[in-house]
Amino acid sequence: MPKKSSKSPAGKGPRTPARKPARVAAKRPTTASKATSQPAPDLSQDRIVRALETIAAHLAVQGQPAAERESFKRADAYVWHPDGRLSAVPRVSRVELFLLKGVDRMRDILMENTERFAGGLPANNALLWGARGMGKSSLVKAAHASINAERKAAEKLKLIEIHREDIETLPALMEQLRASSFRFIVFCDDLSFDGNDASYKSLKAVLEGGIEGRPDNVILYATSNRRHLLAREMIENERSTAINPGEAVEEKVSLSDRFGLWLGFHRCSQDEYLAMVRGYCTHFRIEVDDEALEREALEWSTTRGSRSGRVAWQFVQELAGRLGVKLTAN
Repeated sequence: MPKKSSKSPAGKGPRTPARKPARVAAKRPTTASKATSQPAPDLSQDRIVRALETIAAHLAVQGQPAAERESFKRADAYVWHPDGRLSAVPRVSRVELFLLKGVDRMRDILMENTERFAGGLPANNALLWGARGMGKSSLVKAAHASINAERKAAEKLKLIEIHREDIETLPALMEQLRASSFRFIVFCDDLSFDGNDASYKSLKAVLEGGIEGRPDNVILYATSNRRHLLAREMIENERSTAINPGEAVEEKVSLSDRFGLWLGFHRCSQDEYLAMVRGYCTHFRIEVDDEALEREALEWSTTRGSRSGRVAWQFVQELAGRLGVKLTAN
């Protein structure tokens, strides 16, 4: 008789060796698929570095004790670094206020604004713009020194210079200064923006529009050769490529509108240029015949192609060097 097949237990089939579940290998992109994938956003290495420096500056400020933030008694001027440090400047490179010629109106307006701020009264941020070499930055430094000359140590203004390339770290600086009992002039020399530089938005937020706003004990002074701080081709490019040209240009130009004071500096006349030269020679006691001084000073300005306070100072340095006179105030 044929053998009957053995039955397996109810509900179960014949026993077979257990099989391990097959692992599905994760698909790896082939070389072809990599080539067709979308490229990563092109981020500038400089912008990444600046962003990291901004984060580091914020963390550094948060970790500083109050005693360290109040170390502004060491000096009257400092330089801001993007890593959150403030370097004291023992001696500021400046000229005396009375030596600045041809800028009387701008001098009086800036001095009045600075005096109000030093006295705890409302004052405006100031943009000093115009011809190069006409004493814009010199006026800021001279006004700061003139105001401090008659004030007690605890009431002196502090001048803090921030470099143009560190503007993105300005909010971190504001956070550090906000907690101090001193009053500060934050100064940026030769401020301007080119190309696709978007760091000007950090400045806009600090000047006006941010949630915290500008601290009551801080005022901003900036110098620039441009009235609107932006290159003409930058504005024209925004106008030509934007969907709404008017709105694009307004976004760029609105930065300079956040400065309450616009002080324009223009090329000086020949008489003003000679007055600058004579003023320096009198101050440093450089004795030279006036007719010869005038002739050489005009010849110097002709070779330089311009007349300005900077050109006048460069001529005086040349003259003092030839005559063996040290430029030390008596």
